[in-house]
Amino acid sequence: MQNSAETRTDDLIDVTHLVDDPHAGYAVLRDAGPVHRVAGPDGQPAWLVTRYEDVRRCLADPRLSLDKRNARAGGYRGFALPPALDANLLNMDPPDHTRVRRLVAKAFTPARVGKLRAPVRRLADGLLDAVEDAGRADLMTAYAGPLPIVVICDLLGVPEGDRPDFRAWTDALITPDPQRPHLAKEAVGAMMRYFTGLIAAKRAAPADDLLSDLVMVRDAGPAPGGDAGTGPAADAGDRLTEDELTSLAFLLLFAGYENTVHLIGNSVLALLDHPARLTALRANPAELPAAVEEFARYDGPALLAIRRFPLEDVEIGGVRVPAGESVLLSLASANRDPRRFDAPDTLDPGRDATGHLTFGHGIHYCLGAALGRMQTELALAALIRRFPGLRHDAAAAGPRRRRSLRSGGLISLPVAW
Repeated sequence: MQNSAETRTDDLIDVTHLVDDPHAGYAVLRDAGPVHRVAGPDGQPAWLVTRYEDVRRCLADPRLSLDKRNARAGGYRGFALPPALDANLLNMDPPDHTRVRRLVAKAFTPARVGKLRAPVRRLADGLLDAVEDAGRADLMTAYAGPLPIVVICDLLGVPEGDRPDFRAWTDALITPDPQRPHLAKEAVGAMMRYFTGLIAAKRAAPADDLLSDLVMVRDAGPAPGGDAGTGPAADAGDRLTEDELTSLAFLLLFAGYENTVHLIGNSVLALLDHPARLTALRANPAELPAAVEEFARYDGPALLAIRRFPLEDVEIGGVRVPAGESVLLSLASANRDPRRFDAPDTLDPGRDATGHLTFGHGIHYCLGAALGRMQTELALAALIRRFPGLRHDAAAAGPRRRRSLRSGGLISLPVAW
């Protein structure tokens, strides 16, 4: 077993080249070894796990904490958010994670998601109606971006006029501008003020939406730590602090937008780059649900899972990782591991792609996975049906990706039909 103490800070592997071609870069790292000591997205040291079995095992390992309080100083910790936005599911371990997730999971049951299919189908057709006559569009701004924003905002109860601001804030956080680092900080502040105001509005005038329901849970009785609510006593397992409520609203909107917009965009790009696959799916639209699993495996929206911090020294792939150090799990690398998937760099919508790790594994499995799958399926179905001549727009610049170690999404995707 490799002893991590032998690795000095100046021995960190620079992985910034992964932003240019992540799959090729991860193939080299994966072949070289299962675990690497790297400079994380912010330059701080972290352990990068590249192989499927190790990544899958780590995703469900209770010894790997998401709580930043278990992080050793000097490692990669992820987004720096104010406490009122940081108390979310991506920074929680059981029992807090179990309690908060249970409160919101009811909004994402298969039955609830199924009821959204007709509205999502109408929304997809409406967005395509708006651009059909033009014969061309940037699919990210005209279709893949607006659709999930509307769906998650409708679910939570975000007023329509506020949605463009939210999309701008989200983009500033997903891909910070190194030349203007203040923009990300300003976006965090703006989102904090927005969610505080929105929660106050729902408290004053509840509506038929998820955020109003969560406000009622918050106000029903004393929350953890003795933070008293305003209403009748709630069950001990159904409580939220005010920070948890604010953070939950932030996470649901942020994750609900980011992951789905990128899954839709990446799926369309994969089909445009493989026109024979596009033709086959158009002829057999019933195969779309299974194809979405392959799109998620082939080019998922997130390259890395949320960072973890070992509660004790752990062995990963034969490497000892000390307690408190940062562990990065590469979903992109695991999903292209030939030890798990045959010909992993080949797009094959007919393959059995179940077992991919795009939505995670274990207790932190993506809460909105069913919603994201459904939106992607219906978005692709409408696009393929409505625009049989769909192709790359030869008159425009090619697709542009975000230059990020974390997010594998597109900034633009010019198409024509």
